[in-house]
Amino acid sequence: MNRLQRPIAKSSARRQATGPTTRQRMLLVIGVLGVASLGLVARAFDLQVVRKQFYQDQGDARFLRVVPIPVSRGTIFDRNGEPLAVSTPMVSIVCVPSEVLDNADRIPALAQALGTTADDLKSYLEQRSDREFAYLRRQMSPDAAQAVLALSVPGVNGQREYKRYYPSGEVTAHVLGFTNVDDHGQEGLELAFDNWLSGKPGAKRVIRDRMGRIVEDVEQVHAPQPGQNLTLSIDRRIQFLAYSELKKQLQDLNADSGSMVILDVRTGEILAMVSLPTYNPNAVTGSQPAQRRNRTVTDVVEPGSTMKPFTMAAGLASGKYTPTAPLIDTGNGHWMFMGKDIRDVESGGNGMLTPTGVLTKSSNIGAAKIALSLDTKFLYDSYRAFGFGDSTGSGFPGESSGFLKVGHSWRPIEKATMGYGYGLNVTSLQLAAAYATLANGGIMHTPTFIKGGGDAGKQIISPRIARELVDMLETVTAPGGSATRAQIANYIVAGKTGTAHLASGGGYAKNSYNSLFAGIVPATDPVMVGVVVINNPKSSIYYGGLVSAPVFQSVMTGALRLMDVPPDNIGRWYVGGPLQAGGGLAGSVPQQNNQDDAGAAEMAEP
Repeated sequence: MNRLQRPIAKSSARRQATGPTTRQRMLLVIGVLGVASLGLVARAFDLQVVRKQFYQDQGDARFLRVVPIPVSRGTIFDRNGEPLAVSTPMVSIVCVPSEVLDNADRIPALAQALGTTADDLKSYLEQRSDREFAYLRRQMSPDAAQAVLALSVPGVNGQREYKRYYPSGEVTAHVLGFTNVDDHGQEGLELAFDNWLSGKPGAKRVIRDRMGRIVEDVEQVHAPQPGQNLTLSIDRRIQFLAYSELKKQLQDLNADSGSMVILDVRTGEILAMVSLPTYNPNAVTGSQPAQRRNRTVTDVVEPGSTMKPFTMAAGLASGKYTPTAPLIDTGNGHWMFMGKDIRDVESGGNGMLTPTGVLTKSSNIGAAKIALSLDTKFLYDSYRAFGFGDSTGSGFPGESSGFLKVGHSWRPIEKATMGYGYGLNVTSLQLAAAYATLANGGIMHTPTFIKGGGDAGKQIISPRIARELVDMLETVTAPGGSATRAQIANYIVAGKTGTAHLASGGGYAKNSYNSLFAGIVPATDPVMVGVVVINNPKSSIYYGGLVSAPVFQSVMTGALRLMDVPPDNIGRWYVGGPLQAGGGLAGSVPQQNNQDDAGAAEMAEP
């Protein structure tokens, strides 16, 4: 090696000596891997410990849901265990709108299955594209819903719900009312007992797949509490009888509307309650508000002559009157009082009448004179004791309290006309409760729709006076009374007719009437009271004894049999012949005097 080469070799050896060694390279690689591992561990710690809840929430938000567990609404039964309202399982079609829109090619088939157009469905989804939940169709039948779900459209799923069904349809519509699409009561007893019937839905956590289908139940958040059943006092058989007979009479007379209510006098339980016109609670959408109104408790009428027994009750309680004395002069059927002609319908008048005769002949003059002879406060308090001017307390939604003017403000003419049923307003249920008090020995029960829900009752008048009044009212259905067409074969009927002009324009309509009958059966040992009100019959027949009494007779004939009430009139003969099954006298025309108070208002307006 020459001198020039030696420095170069030394320089090269020096460089080799100062370069990284194999060990250094290995340590470097190990260090890099260690740092990377520490980074991974740190990242894992961050994901699994530090921010674990955040990422779990994010995952749950995509796949874990809390969904309701639907519950069946309680069943409503009649007093004999027959179902009146039941809940049937249905399926609602729900979706995530954005997912359906992401699969726009599936919309036409989905729209066809739902019974709508593709354009309408797309517009509906676009309006809700920012939501995670939307209904496509509520409460479809399971078969129809399965046809939709079988399309397997992403984001479309089924949700179980319940829909209310009413087996008796329009027959019990006004009593039961109906529920909305969310199965909550909207009217009638469905509304009054909504909390009892509804129950409480449960909730559970589930995992859904990307199609929105439940793939796993995770846990139950809280258990569902099914609605409780409700057993009514209503007898479906009697309800149907009342509905059928009232409907037929309204059609025959072309009347505007009508109502009937039947009470068990011993308990205050409502056995039947019918209002016409009616509607189908299984298809509420097509009905009108007037059809859905329960006229038995919401509509008020002037009671006409059906009020006379309560004027008589005050007279008997005052000690001034007995069933046979004193005699009351009703003259020739016209009595001028304070410039008003109070009149009876009987041609030529009734002359001298006993208090019983005032009811038998339905004398307006006699009732007015009795009312005027009594202390005003005493008479007012007596009317109030029978529930007039107050709600019956039945608990039915929208029940009217009627109207009874405060006694101290009565003018003499008002006092007189109230004696025979003008100048105050009552509901059919109020009138039935008052007659039930007479039938029950003077004990008033609060009307109830619940079987076994009656109260202990309150003594309103003495049992003696109550019995006397029922005996007096028996004469009304006997020959010569105003309600012979209310007679029932083998039973004694006590009752009272009423025919009141309809109020119109500050006065009374000349040829428009409310026709009423209130009856008690069997009179010797009362079990039931029935009240029939028919509004504005458009025919030459309008007296309560001819219009409403026959409905009472037909319905109560069946009701007595269904309730297994023993006869109290076997072998009894009335003057003129024995009772027929259809009412009246065998082999003769019933002696119908029609001595209601129709026409009196024209000449004796308050």
